[in-house]
Amino acid sequence: MIVLDASVLIAHLDETDAHHERATALLLDNADETLAASPLTVAEVLVGPARAGTIDAAQAALAALAVTSVPLTAEAPARLAVLRATCRLRLPDCCVLLAAETAQADIATFDDKLARAAAQIGRAVVD
Repeated sequence: MIVLDASVLIAHLDETDAHHERATALLLDNADETLAASPLTVAEVLVGPARAGTIDAAQAALAALAVTSVPLTAEAPARLAVLRATCRLRLPDCCVLLAAETAQADIATFDDKLARAAAQIGRAVVD
């Protein structure tokens, strides 16, 4: 399983994004893997399409990728607080880390700080 960061999904969905080709290649190269994301990551990905009035198309694209949601558990608030305090990342990035921990998954991201934090908690980064 690979937990996707918003940077990968946003780039894949936006053909004008500087990382579009890289994101699409990453997803194609890992087509045999289960793809997942935190619910907060999915919400973050859908903000741009919501503004543009294309949220239905974006949701259909995520469904076509078969991106599953890694649910937040009752322990999520405390674990997110610890991740935020120790990794010094923004809360959305901590949600990616938590999803990867929960699912025992690798992480796909284009964010160097998030990639370093993933290594700190023992998660591999797919590139």
